[in-house]
Amino acid sequence: MMNMREGTVHPTIEAVQDTRVLVTGAAGFIGMHLCLRLLRDGYTVVGIDNLNHYYEVSLKLDRLRQLGVEPESLSEAGNLDGAGERGTGRGMQRFTFYQVDISDRAALEALFARWQFTAVVNLAAQAGVRYSLQNPAAYVESNVSGFLNILECCRAHGVRHLVYASSSSVYGLNAKTPYSEADGIAHPASLYAATKKGGELMAHVYSHLYGLATTGLRFFTVYGPWGRPDMSPHLFVGAVLRGETIRVFNGGDMLRDFTYVDDIVEGVARVLPCPPEPQPGWDACLADAATSSAPYRVYNIGNGAPVRLLDFIEAIEDRLGHKALREYLPMQPGDVYQTWADCSRLQHDFGYSPTTSLREGIAHFVDWYRDYYGI
Repeated sequence: MMNMREGTVHPTIEAVQDTRVLVTGAAGFIGMHLCLRLLRDGYTVVGIDNLNHYYEVSLKLDRLRQLGVEPESLSEAGNLDGAGERGTGRGMQRFTFYQVDISDRAALEALFARWQFTAVVNLAAQAGVRYSLQNPAAYVESNVSGFLNILECCRAHGVRHLVYASSSSVYGLNAKTPYSEADGIAHPASLYAATKKGGELMAHVYSHLYGLATTGLRFFTVYGPWGRPDMSPHLFVGAVLRGETIRVFNGGDMLRDFTYVDDIVEGVARVLPCPPEPQPGWDACLADAATSSAPYRVYNIGNGAPVRLLDFIEAIEDRLGHKALREYLPMQPGDVYQTWADCSRLQHDFGYSPTTSLREGIAHFVDWYRDYYGI
């Protein structure tokens, strides 16, 4: 794949049919959609997930069913040399699933040794801004210690490209919009954001010291079918359908760059086969934090069009044909007023351009929700 910047070309990893990709967080919202896309593209995919109880496991198991993995197969004895792997479900052709936690270093080592992955997409993380106020240790264990295990395994086993999920939350209290990768991220507003910033810094160290090619993608408010039940689309649609009151923070005067999951997956799929190279002429005296003299890049990936929370609610109401009962509350600790992605670098380098309008995306999500929950 050509880099859109004149005079440079991305090196590409091996032909798709020879590429073994590990997707962590495969039973998660974005993970499931990405696995389906990579399988359609012809990759051999191994998915892992710890299937924790942050939200209902039944939804995670139903996502795995979309990948051809039946929960019963997870109770079978595993065979990663007793290194903490619970069981494997073969799933669709070219897809294998293991219940593994990225904080389990021994299990990861055994998995990497067996499969010799060409590329890794790390989506496993403890998610949720507000939950980080209640259980901060979970974020350090998964987003810091777990990510360190991923980096170490990639280094030790010659992985050609590590793509990892960062977050728009790293911009924190930065009030300059739209958010650019060149902007400062020195003032996170939550521990979740701090751990995601930490992940970017750790990735750069491994790119700098060991030549591990890493690409961080800062996701902006992803929504769509099979989404997380703790996110606002799930909460709003469910409450409206049940006639319950929804909580609207800051009087609904908040802006979010809502991005449909298929547009996120498209961006990941474009980046994956193209490991970055050191930036030619990178000047440490004029350091651009999103590039480096190492094979390291960070990109925003979002819709590029922030939506007022009240407008988002009204779009859901229009699709459902019902008005929401609203309780207006102040801004919550850890929240930020707005997010807005400048995706020009990703567009420039990979031709990325989101194609799903808010109304179209909400329609897909609402229709899935009603079908899945039978409401």
